[in-house]
Amino acid sequence: MQPFSIPIRVYIEDTDAGGIVYYVNYLKYMERSRTEFLRSFGYDKPAILDGGLLLVVHSAHINYRRPARLDNLLGVTAQISKLARTYIEFQQQVLHGEELLCEGLIRIACVDSESMKPSAIPASMHQQLDQSFRLHTIES
Repeated sequence: MQPFSIPIRVYIEDTDAGGIVYYVNYLKYMERSRTEFLRSFGYDKPAILDGGLLLVVHSAHINYRRPARLDNLLGVTAQISKLARTYIEFQQQVLHGEELLCEGLIRIACVDSESMKPSAIPASMHQQLDQSFRLHTIES
């Protein structure tokens, strides 16, 4: 099974004066892919969950390999690499064709919106994500 992926075109506002994608924009591309991944499960506003819960970025480990350039059509993946009670880890890649440009391991924590302390991912969401994670793990 292929990881979830969305296409993203590089526009002028994504680049520096030399037409190279500014480094922080890779994080934005990964955010869009994770958002669309969760949207595919029916979560219209994936960062805001019922019961006063939020999904927030806890940490991001990024490796930049090659630059993306103006007008490139990129593929940005989102694949669960670990699912815990209070967080999800995503392994993500930014590709130009088959060429790996950037990869990241992003941990998304579920927190209470008032206290900002860790909270359990809602059971129904955890179950959906667990099924997807297990399916992908079995087929890989």
